[in-house]
Amino acid sequence: MFTPEMLESIKKVEATRADRIGVEPKRMTAEEKETLLSKFHPDYKTDSFEALKIGPNKGDKVPIELAALLQANSRVKGLDLDLENVAYDVDVLIIGGGGAGASAAIEAHNAGANVMIVTKLRMGDANTMMAEGGIQAADKANDSPAIHYLDALGGGHYANKPELLKKLVSEGPGAVKWLNEFGVMFDKAPDGTMITTHGGGTSRKRMHAARDYSGAEIMRVLRDEVMNREIPIVDFTAAIELILDENGKAAGAVLQNMETCEYLVARAKTVIIATGGAGRLHYQGFPTSNHYGATADGLILAYRAGAPLLYADTLQYHPTGVAFPEQIFGALVTEKVRSMGAMLINSEGEAFMHPLETRDVAAASVIRECNERHKGVETPEGYGVWLDTPMIDIIHGEGMLEKRLPAMLRMYMKYDIDMRKVPILIYPTLHYQNGGIDISVDGMSHVENLFVAGEAVGGIHGRNRLMGNSLLDVIVFGRNAGQNAAAKASSVKVGKLTLDHVDKYAKEMEQAGIKSDKVSPLLLPTYTHGREKRQAE
Repeated sequence: MFTPEMLESIKKVEATRADRIGVEPKRMTAEEKETLLSKFHPDYKTDSFEALKIGPNKGDKVPIELAALLQANSRVKGLDLDLENVAYDVDVLIIGGGGAGASAAIEAHNAGANVMIVTKLRMGDANTMMAEGGIQAADKANDSPAIHYLDALGGGHYANKPELLKKLVSEGPGAVKWLNEFGVMFDKAPDGTMITTHGGGTSRKRMHAARDYSGAEIMRVLRDEVMNREIPIVDFTAAIELILDENGKAAGAVLQNMETCEYLVARAKTVIIATGGAGRLHYQGFPTSNHYGATADGLILAYRAGAPLLYADTLQYHPTGVAFPEQIFGALVTEKVRSMGAMLINSEGEAFMHPLETRDVAAASVIRECNERHKGVETPEGYGVWLDTPMIDIIHGEGMLEKRLPAMLRMYMKYDIDMRKVPILIYPTLHYQNGGIDISVDGMSHVENLFVAGEAVGGIHGRNRLMGNSLLDVIVFGRNAGQNAAAKASSVKVGKLTLDHVDKYAKEMEQAGIKSDKVSPLLLPTYTHGREKRQAE
């Protein structure tokens, strides 16, 4: 499977392995990290960003791929829609069927609200399902939410919104308890104690996992709970535009059936955006670990309705995406592999960084090794470095990798690569949308009655997210949005439904001289003649 050059490099990795056991490279200083990031991290590549010309974030820079969709034509442009012909009339409309949407639905249902989920794919088709490593929560005796707060604040470059981060860490233990009581099968010791591990940038072992399919296990339980409660789910149906009432408050959405293309009107007292990330926009041509529907839809709908974004210029490139074999190029290799002892090694067999630096620092280090130092290993898709996975069984005993990383092992074994015996090749993959819609601590955006949860939120993680905090924010802020949207709905009287904001936005585009042949939201990517060539359906 490996090329002769790869096999020669593997020999160098094996030759240095004994000397590396128990000896970790030094961590970088703050100054070294900043120098590294500014030179090699994709967020610092100025020609890949564009200043917005219109909207609440006018003048702010965002990735050029996102700018093209934020400043595109609405999918309802030119449609003759009868907003009085209401197909669905609910208290709480949830757009998105991942972990945040499911958590919101459960809590809104608990509050007695008439709630409905609409999702453009199937319930559970979401980045939650793709998460592998675990969920953070400070619930051990030597830990506390205050320590968790400091870890996440430092990892986020001190840019986190304090009130959102405080809520995240304070409600972390309760979130894990909530999931455990629903039946999530977390890894536990024989006495029932939760097994926890380190993640990059953490000072305590607070990562709770279910092997290496934590997100899938959490999504399984949440999806079952939603279905058992008989909460209505309208799948294969996308929200293509928000509806506001005559007072400018969120009041529903225009829906489009993805199979029949039929348009439907959903009226709601409150709306929750839980549409997830943007990996399928493939910023800067990067591969992605994201699911097929991750196209930043919620950001576009909210922005056109007048909701500001926060930190939309910062993305997370997970340092360990699959670089080889090409059939799974860009797939996620969980950070848990490094937390269990596997080191990042260049083509010469050198450990070039501490394995548990924060994700942005680790990604920039890998890019530097391949681009500037020319110590990457050539692959059909470019270059990569080794992740020395055989170290796991050497450190913890034979069988530990298979026990704790069964899904990862199976994925590689399909291609005759036994990661227990040989290292694997990795390179950064587009993983997470650090920025998103700006919200207050109750989950509401700047548009009244429009709530947001999950990866579509900006500010919780600052400018870089630590491992395990995304599954946590999905639960904490999903529950938060469901509770508060249901409470708000109890006193809302929906006014006349309008799409006036769409016409207003179109006029802003015209006045700014923006001419676009694109429509947005994108909904689904189209792949033609290669990974990087995409167009709207």
